[in-house]
Amino acid sequence: MIAHHTMPDGRPIAYRFTPGTGPLIAFLPGYMSDMAGGKATALFDWAAARGQACLLLDYSGCGQSPGDFADGSLSRWRDEALALIAAHTSGPVVLVGSSMGGWLMLLIALEMQRGAIPAQIAGLVGIAAAPDFTQWGYTPAQQSALAQGETILEPNPYGPEPTPTHAKFWADGQANLLLDAPIPLDAPIRLLQGEADTDVPPAIAHRLSAALRSDDVQLTLVKGGDHRLSRAGDVALLLRTVASLLD
Repeated sequence: MIAHHTMPDGRPIAYRFTPGTGPLIAFLPGYMSDMAGGKATALFDWAAARGQACLLLDYSGCGQSPGDFADGSLSRWRDEALALIAAHTSGPVVLVGSSMGGWLMLLIALEMQRGAIPAQIAGLVGIAAAPDFTQWGYTPAQQSALAQGETILEPNPYGPEPTPTHAKFWADGQANLLLDAPIPLDAPIRLLQGEADTDVPPAIAHRLSAALRSDDVQLTLVKGGDHRLSRAGDVALLLRTVASLLD
C-alpha cells in the first residue's frame, strides 16, 4: 500500500513501509527511478517475508510523489529520505542505494553520523553507486552549458524519452562532491559493481572504496554485470549482501 509523508513545506512524499524487526532497510532509487523498480520490490518482498522492517520511497517529482522533477536535487531528496527514516525508526538502519541512490546513501549516512536524526547507521550497500557523477559523467561542454543554467538532454537507454539534467540538480551535485577527500564513514560498507557497467565505470567503485574511511569495506565485481544488476543472480547477491549486514 502506498502512503504519503508530508514534509514541513507541505509536499507529500510517497512511500511503502513494512513493519518488522530492525535494523530498518531503506532503499534509495537511482536518477529518474522509483520504488516500483525490480530491485526495490524484490528487497521489499524479501524483507516482508522474513519480518524485517523495510522502507521504499519516491523522491519528490518521481514515481508517485507529486512535484516537478526540475526542482529535484541531491540535497532536497536527501532531506526527504532522512525525514522518512526518522518517521519510521530511531534505531539502526541499513541504507541500500542504487546508482545515484548510492551517492544519496553516502550523503544521508554522513548526516546521520552528524546526528541529524536519532537513527544510527548499521551498514551501507551500494549498487553501482555513482557519487560525483555530475563531475565525471558529463563532458566539459555539457558542464559549461549546465553552469550557464541550461538543461541538457541525453539518450535514455531505458525508455523512449530523453534523460534531462537540469542546472539546479547539477549545481547541487557539484556542491556535494565526495571522492576527492576521505569520506568519514565507519560503518560496514558493501559495494556491488558490474564489470560491464557502461554508466558507472568500475573505476568509480574502486575510487569510492579507497576514499571510505571505514576499515570494513568490501567491493564485489560482478562478471558480465551491467549497470542495473537486475538479473536473478544479481538480485540474489543483493539479498545475500543485505542479509549479511542484518545478521
